Amino acid sequence: MTPADDGPLAGHLMLAPRIPGRSAPAGGRPKAVVIGGGFGGMAAALRLRAKGYRVTLVERLAELGGRAQVFSKGGFRHDAGPTVLTVPFLFEELFALFGKHLSDYAELRRLETWYHFRFADGSSFNYGGTPEQTLDEIRRHEPSDVGGYLKLLEHSRRLFDAAFTDLSSAPFHSPWSMVREAPRLVRLSAYQTVWQMVGRYLKHPNLRQAFSIQPLLVGGNPFTTTSIYGLIHFLERKWGVLYAVGGTGALVAALKRLAVEEGIDVRTGQTVTRIDVSGGVARGVAVEGGTVLPADIVVSNCDPLHLYGSLLPHASVGLGPRIKQRARLSMGLFVLYFGTRQSHPSVNRHTILLGPQFREHLSRIFDKLELDDDLCLYVHRPTATDRSFAPNGGDSFYALCPVPNLASGHDWRIEGPRLRDRIVAHLERTLLPGLRANIIDDFFMTPTDFEDRYLSVAGAGFSIAPHFTQSAWFRFHNRGEGVGGLYLVGAGTHPGAGIPGVLCSAKAVDGLVPAAV
Repeated sequence: MTPADDGPLAGHLMLAPRIPGRSAPAGGRPKAVVIGGGFGGMAAALRLRAKGYRVTLVERLAELGGRAQVFSKGGFRHDAGPTVLTVPFLFEELFALFGKHLSDYAELRRLETWYHFRFADGSSFNYGGTPEQTLDEIRRHEPSDVGGYLKLLEHSRRLFDAAFTDLSSAPFHSPWSMVREAPRLVRLSAYQTVWQMVGRYLKHPNLRQAFSIQPLLVGGNPFTTTSIYGLIHFLERKWGVLYAVGGTGALVAALKRLAVEEGIDVRTGQTVTRIDVSGGVARGVAVEGGTVLPADIVVSNCDPLHLYGSLLPHASVGLGPRIKQRARLSMGLFVLYFGTRQSHPSVNRHTILLGPQFREHLSRIFDKLELDDDLCLYVHRPTATDRSFAPNGGDSFYALCPVPNLASGHDWRIEGPRLRDRIVAHLERTLLPGLRANIIDDFFMTPTDFEDRYLSVAGAGFSIAPHFTQSAWFRFHNRGEGVGGLYLVGAGTHPGAGIPGVLCSAKAVDGLVPAAV
């Protein structure tokens, strides 16, 4: 079963007036083509436009957004991809490039409870709100962990200062850049995993799970992901966790509206089939049907493994990308979208259900590429804050489940319906009593759909995994390796996956590309 897509979320805000005196660049200005309209591609297109380039943005799906599509079925609406928003200034910057304000295009609101955790022993934990509220929740589980959490948060702050503030939008194109930063990262124990870092400060097993979960939201196993990603604790505390009124799709619509206003040529429903390279330099792209779009520079927001493996002439691919073709991939994702006839007011917007074999379950998914009977679920209920996502009296949900990527060889035509039924039964036991009689208009996506729709190699949910040896210089570079005039943004590039990561990758490219002359 593949996603129902009756129509993406249409923009509902009035267009902001153009700035008096602003005009399109002269026809002789250099041209940039951006492949892929996810958040990284949209951000790169806007940044290049602000630098004076004529920009064409090419997206293979019917709407911009990349994985942030909007699905509709039976009156229920679903944000298909990212639903957790942090670091709002990264969005605000894109509008400020043109003297405009995000608040005139979309509305972001803060959540009081960021995540509601439910553990296998039946206990729960609310994370978010004020620091005092978080400490009260910790105290309910393990009073002695209150001091440990404060130390964890301080360690996270130091990671944030080093890895986010200083390095997230700084490109790593030389091994010396990694050598230069290595001593500071070693002092911060970046060679440790997120689980090891959290375990240094917290004792209670449930709290260790709750504060180690963030790598799963960017494609990593907490037991193998570099502790650099521990910076997320401070990042969330600094800006909070937000949502866009009308859903993430409303934010995509706002960025599209800004792009069109500023003269970016947005082309959807067109798949790029190759990048033309001449004299070692990218000269343009070809799309299905044979149309060639000439360009002075090309920016790729597609999976780097697909870029270097399928879009470039083999002879032009440098040694670095060839080695990285063997990189360890993130897990796959199974996402069940559904509506309910009845509302569930006690269910939070973001709920994480953890099973009894947390470590063993993740090892089977990431290391052994196996499906097992345990489940780890992220459940999104947008109707907790926005009733427009469902008909009166009902709720809109999705349940996201980490699964092996397609390297496992699983046949999702068989495994998909089986996992759907297991998830429904599990939710009925733990979170949504009576779900089997109440569920309506459900459908799902599997790793096969991720490969087919998003050209994600092996159906990986987040491109390559965030290990220490696949970070910074070891990750795909923001400047094309072996091809001049080529730049990379998105989850598989530096600094990594997640909305803040891909927006920062566009900032890195912004710093590399000269202003149009």
